[in-house]
Formats: sequence, C-alpha cells, structure tokens
Amino acid sequence: MIKSIFKSVLGVFPRPFLIKASYYVRPFLSFFLRGNKYTDPIDNKSFYTFLPYGYAIQRPNVLSPSTLSLERHRLLWLYLKSNTNLFTKPQKLLHFAPEQAFYKRFKKLKHIEYITTDLLSPLADVKADICNLPFKNNSFDFILCNHVLEHIPNDTKAMKELYRVLKPGGTAILQIPQDYSLEKTFEDNTITDPKERTKIFGQYDHVRVYGMDYFEKLRSIGFIVDANDYCKKLTTKEIDKYRLYPKELIPICYKK
Repeated sequence: MIKSIFKSVLGVFPRPFLIKASYYVRPFLSFFLRGNKYTDPIDNKSFYTFLPYGYAIQRPNVLSPSTLSLERHRLLWLYLKSNTNLFTKPQKLLHFAPEQAFYKRFKKLKHIEYITTDLLSPLADVKADICNLPFKNNSFDFILCNHVLEHIPNDTKAMKELYRVLKPGGTAILQIPQDYSLEKTFEDNTITDPKERTKIFGQYDHVRVYGMDYFEKLRSIGFIVDANDYCKKLTTKEIDKYRLYPKELIPICYKK
C-alpha cells in the first residue's frame, strides 16, 4: 500500500514540493517500514524494505524511508566517512542541489563552512546558475555536485566553473547517472518533450546519458580524475544490506 502511494506521488508532484513535504512524511515511513533486513548507513536505521524510485524505470527497494537516500547517496556517504577528511578537518564545502540525506548532517559540522547552492532547491543558501557562479576563483576545499550535470545543456561550461572555484589541492565529487555499457555520451538537444526525455534520458529534466567518456571529459577540463570503484572494498552482504549498486563508479576529481 505504502509503495503504491509513493509511486503515484513521485510521478505527479514537482521536486521542490516533494522536498518540503518529505519532512512531514519521513517519520511515518520510518515507523511503518522498520525492520532489520536493510540498513541506511547514513543514520544507521534499519527496515524490512526500502521504497521504489525512478521515473522511466521504477527501481524497487532503493529509497531509504528515513533519510530518503538512494544507492548513490549511501555509497558516497560510506566513501566520505572512510576515505576523506571531510568530517575531521576544517574546510570550506560547496554543495550543489543539496540532498536531504546530507543537508542537516553537514550543517551540524562546526569545523566546516558549509555553503549550498542551486537555482530551485528550497535548501539552497545561494540561488545561482552552475554555469555562472558568484564565487571567486579557488574558493572551496571540497565540492559536492551530484546528479546535477545531466540537467545542464552546457555541461562543459559548468565543469569549467566547478574547476575555477575549487582550490588547488581541493576535491570535487561529481556523480552523474552513467551508462557503463555506453562508450560515448549521448545527447540530442532537439529532444525537448518531457515524456521523450524520460524515455530516452531516464528522467523528464535530463538532457543526456553519460557514457564512459565522462571521466576523460573531466580530465580535459583540468581535473585529475579517479573513477573510484568503492564497492570493491565491500562484501556482497554489505552491498545488499546497504542497497548499493555494485557497479557504480564515484568520479573523484582533484585540482593541482
């Protein structure tokens, strides 16, 4: 029953509305779906099932009832906790289109100067276009920009802006939905109908499907890129317990 309702709501209401509404819905979802089969590593709460998610194709058992995290968020959280100094070292963090799963947790970190930005998100401190950022060169030690670039027509310009505002020695994690069987990125700017975009690109507001050339494009901007296969450090049991996508690569970018 809960899953059916959730599927219907996802396809009808715009994302800013869903973000606001979710604050009231999450406690009920967490209560009714509590169990011990699957665990969200972000808050360590466990459930007998996760919720479905997806526009073109509904992926079952992937959306955490408590943090509303997806596979990519949980994988990123595990990586950040174990492989970075984000939770221990004073630094300046820029977060694009801030995910609810992370927003309050980063806000509470006293050693971080945390700035969020987006054009539409109600969680954004700074309303800004990623292709024309209002920040000085070399401003941030760490950047999180996850599942944003696939929405941007001129992603090259956006990547250059990300590179510009990142400090030398800084880190940017730039996750995107990626087809690992696709050698080259596919895009067609003549496709503007939301239904066609959903069918071809996977979501009504996506403008491309990234292939394996994504990492090389980031390198062409100037980034040093690590296509990190973090799931290789986890057991099959852990991957299932946290509901991760075992083939996902994390694009970790550095600036000299």
